[in-house]
Amino acid sequence: MVYRMIFNQTAYFGRGAIKEIPNEAKSRGFTKAFIVTDPLLVENGTAGKVTDVLDEAGLPYEIFDDVQPDPPVENIQHGVEAFKASGADFLIGLGGGSPQDTCKGIGIVVANPEFSDVLSLEGVAPTRNPSVPIFGVPTTAGTASETTINYVITDTANKRKFVAVDPHDIPVVAFVDPDLTDGMPRGLKVATGLDALTHAIESVITPGAWGLSDALSMQTIRMIAQNLAKSVEGDKDAGEQMAYASYITGMSYSNVGLGLVHGMAHPLGGRLGVAHGVANGILLVPVMEYNKDFSGEKYRDIADAFGIEDAYTGDLEHVRDEAVAAVAQLTRDLGNPTTISEVGATEEDLVPLAHDAFADVCTPGNPRQATEEEILGIYRSLM
Repeated sequence: MVYRMIFNQTAYFGRGAIKEIPNEAKSRGFTKAFIVTDPLLVENGTAGKVTDVLDEAGLPYEIFDDVQPDPPVENIQHGVEAFKASGADFLIGLGGGSPQDTCKGIGIVVANPEFSDVLSLEGVAPTRNPSVPIFGVPTTAGTASETTINYVITDTANKRKFVAVDPHDIPVVAFVDPDLTDGMPRGLKVATGLDALTHAIESVITPGAWGLSDALSMQTIRMIAQNLAKSVEGDKDAGEQMAYASYITGMSYSNVGLGLVHGMAHPLGGRLGVAHGVANGILLVPVMEYNKDFSGEKYRDIADAFGIEDAYTGDLEHVRDEAVAAVAQLTRDLGNPTTISEVGATEEDLVPLAHDAFADVCTPGNPRQATEEEILGIYRSLM
């Protein structure tokens, strides 16, 4: 078996990491940045923290702050035209998943104009050219888009999200600066933290997992088990650990894939507008339960990460139940919804949701191959 791992060329971690942006840009011969972000990050001053650094270094930039949540195809196309008119030669993706994904879409289409419809990027995208160089600067601790080869776009005409998987889109440099993630509101910390936990658990049990990916993901699960609840309550040291945990598991799942939680979460976002991390939080426990007999010994490791004493000595079936229960307890403690009816799903939505989930690019990465009827059953159990 041959394993492929793709990481950023360079990454910086720690408070004040964004101060390295001008040095990296100048060392690479870049002359003007195109900053892709959203209006809220401009309004609350987060974008200003980055532009202040660029101003001090005398590095020109242009801001594209038209990013929409769960960016639609048209958002990418608008950004492509704005980039072409800007005279910039590199991109800065500043924000959570939506700005980062928009940035990747812009960079890929500019470098590969034959994909200007954006829809043709779905799945394993057959692009020929690397993206316009991207610097990934996260402001949330969950998606890890700054270190992945994936991005998610919304096809609004068909009320669905789709995933593009493309090694050409990975940012050349990542800057994980907890000073930018401290300001997340409580609800966003919960959603993005559960997103990171889902990434870690799915990348541990997917059939493509191996030693290096397991090392990354298991370390992430330990960090999240120890820090997520404290981070949500405002502990800055715990928040810093969450920023790093998100990145660490991003290196894993980007290379070995995800599974049914994400396959089922994407339709909740595409059809009902449910925030991605919230959807993952609803689905993680029932899908862990669905997968537990197909997980080998991996749930022992998850149980141990959550501090369960008999993780390696107890009966395997019992330990699997304990691992699921630990994740369920954390989800309840954080106050994330636990049913899809809480986020607006009705009985009429279930069949279309199941159809989309069965076709999602993430679903085949699940250790237990689900039928469309089984997926429908999981959705129905969450009503």
